[in-house]
Amino acid sequence: MPEDVTTGAEARLLDGALSPRVRAAYLVEGEGVVDPEAFARGLGEALAAAGVKVHENAEVTGFRTGGGQVTALTTDQGDIPCSTVVVAAGMRSPDLLRTLGHRLPLQAGKGYSFSVDLDPAPRHTLYFGERRAVASPIGGTTRIGGTMELSGNNNRLDWRRIVAVALASRHYLGPWFDDPDDLVSLIRDPWVGGRPFLPDGLPVIDRLPGYDNADAATGHGMLGVTLGPATGHRLAEYIRTGNRPEALAPFRFDRLRH
Repeated sequence: MPEDVTTGAEARLLDGALSPRVRAAYLVEGEGVVDPEAFARGLGEALAAAGVKVHENAEVTGFRTGGGQVTALTTDQGDIPCSTVVVAAGMRSPDLLRTLGHRLPLQAGKGYSFSVDLDPAPRHTLYFGERRAVASPIGGTTRIGGTMELSGNNNRLDWRRIVAVALASRHYLGPWFDDPDDLVSLIRDPWVGGRPFLPDGLPVIDRLPGYDNADAATGHGMLGVTLGPATGHRLAEYIRTGNRPEALAPFRFDRLRH
């Protein structure tokens, strides 16, 4: 946390979207926001430009194996032969790993978000600390999110959670709605998704026991996009050389069996 905390009426000068009720704030220089949809689209385009074939809308249902290796992915569009496979499917990872004989005790920490047009709109990502919510400028609108719901590995949307996140934002963003019933017409794209958590809070980034060419990279909780590049870099090194990088030692698969 920066030492320079802006207090009093000047706190609102850090971002015009802040309510006059905000009496203390600090700015983290260099803080950014990633639009997940644009990021995924851009990544796909970069891979295609590099000659990588991307199979879109192909649901993986299992694997073909033989001789201690995964030889193909089975999908609803037919088998896809492979020389190496990485299971990095978030909350879908346990089902896929189960077909390879491994149990992964992932728990979904469900988060909620929605879009709303605010005036003025935030210019920065705003973290509402004690209310456990966040507002980010994404795609020409404001995305507000929060909540850590432990209600099983499902994507059932509880509207009460959407209302709770919206109410949590009002202290910081002002009364952008008068009554919770107004939210039905004010917000767009209400969403719920499961963040994949393991019991010790660390991800699994490791070779799957019993297979020479299958790896897992999942369980990053709320930091999947943040830690994705570093995870991919180190796991690629492992796959390329066959030697586990020291940085991956804490994320071994077998630690979960203890």
